[in-house]
Amino acid sequence: MLTRRSSPPRGQTLVETALVLPLFLMVIFGIVVLGIGIFYQEELANAGREAARYAVVHSATAQCPTVSNRDPDPALLPAPNSYFRCDTPASRWPFMTAEMRSRIFGLRATSVRMTACWSGYWTRDTAGSWAAYDQVAADPVTNAPNEFRDCTVPVWGWTSDQNRDAAPSAQYVINPRTGRDGSGNEITVDCSRDFPLTTVNDDMASSYAKSNASNANQVTVITCTTWNPPLSGFLLIPRSVTLASVVTEGLEYQQ
Repeated sequence: MLTRRSSPPRGQTLVETALVLPLFLMVIFGIVVLGIGIFYQEELANAGREAARYAVVHSATAQCPTVSNRDPDPALLPAPNSYFRCDTPASRWPFMTAEMRSRIFGLRATSVRMTACWSGYWTRDTAGSWAAYDQVAADPVTNAPNEFRDCTVPVWGWTSDQNRDAAPSAQYVINPRTGRDGSGNEITVDCSRDFPLTTVNDDMASSYAKSNASNANQVTVITCTTWNPPLSGFLLIPRSVTLASVVTEGLEYQQ
């Protein structure tokens, strides 16, 4: 007695492959692009840490200090009370920027933007107005606490209700710790443009650090770039991704 064996329909395997392969490749490429993005984000964060560290160890008492827009009181400096504005915000801190960009791998270093500002404690006068910066956290005589003032930075960017693809970026002044402007709007930074120069109104402290005591001055560094992922615009991969890092460090006295 003869039996018939049924054979699978011709082309069934090819059809199944055609249906599954695009989904499989989408997942694989998505994982690869995500991994590259995470790697670049870590690169940017490390570059920001190194830039902040450079400013920390090149404080006002260093031979070539990285400085803010505010100068320290000459009476606070060690003899002979010398102070040289070496690495300045007006020139976009060329030495600190070079240190930051030397830590970049994979990304185009010149596409990474950087800005910085300095924060610290202030005293008030008898009328309640701000009086002096570069202060300690508490008055050494009365033990009354002084007030810490966060610095700000000007940026190019968009508010959350703006279409960044349709509207050109405008200038805002933000607190780098919160990413918000004075009205509380969260700002998306335009990392395709150099940051605007900071002014004396942005810095709340100089780059001074005190020996054997903490005047608690801090430097905050923002680094960011616009990254165009591989296969951008395809397989749900965005055409551009903003990578940013904010690092704050306390200053160190240099003898």
